[in-house]
Amino acid sequence: MGKHYGEQAIEGVLKMRGEGLTYKEIGVTYGKSSEQIRDLIRRHRKKEAKLAAGIEVLPKGRPRTRNLTKEQEMGLQIKRLEREVTLLRSFLRVAGRM
Repeated sequence: MGKHYGEQAIEGVLKMRGEGLTYKEIGVTYGKSSEQIRDLIRRHRKKEAKLAAGIEVLPKGRPRTRNLTKEQEMGLQIKRLEREVTLLRSFLRVAGRM
């Protein structure tokens, strides 16, 4: 898992936690510390609670001051998809399916 966790990685962590694994055991699987796993789960549950309460979850960071061109949007989309593929491949490698 990189700095930004994909939804599949978060679901995998939550599934492992539901199976009774400790934060430390999950952290060893993903190469992270138990504190990082605990914080990831805490942030995810906080976000889910906001959504359940009907509170809009806004993206972090400063809003763009100018609109992007179609080419720039496509470039950002390609970079995001490449990061997601890398994350999924590393997850499959850790899970022993690749």
